[in-house]
Amino acid sequence: VQLQASGGGLVQAGGSLRLSCAASGRAFSSYAMGWFRQAPGKEREFVAAISWSGGSTSYADSVKGRFTISSDNAKNTVYLQMNSLKPEDMAVYYCAAAFRPGWPSNYASAANRDYDYWGQGTQVTVSS
Repeated sequence: VQLQASGGGLVQAGGSLRLSCAASGRAFSSYAMGWFRQAPGKEREFVAAISWSGGSTSYADSVKGRFTISSDNAKNTVYLQMNSLKPEDMAVYYCAAAFRPGWPSNYASAANRDYDYWGQGTQVTVSS
């Protein structure tokens, strides 16, 4: 599967952005999807994930209540709605896909190592 992330940009603190990740290839509805981010000089960190069924989500504590992950199987796309953005949210955001037929339908993994496919990243810049 190939992933194409988009929607990044420059926003003032307190503003919003919506990232999109379009998938092509094998049946999108079979994949659990995740968003990760990497700031300069830091390791890649988990942001949000959604189970392959779409029925379960998980979030990093730092974004809970501000970010929302969702998926649209008809469009083969996963979204990350980011509200109340802070300067510390500034990073390159990556979407990722995991094909794990054995996973429960409500499992949304936060582990970097669980994801098989990665998009190219989209830059989010938050000005204070």
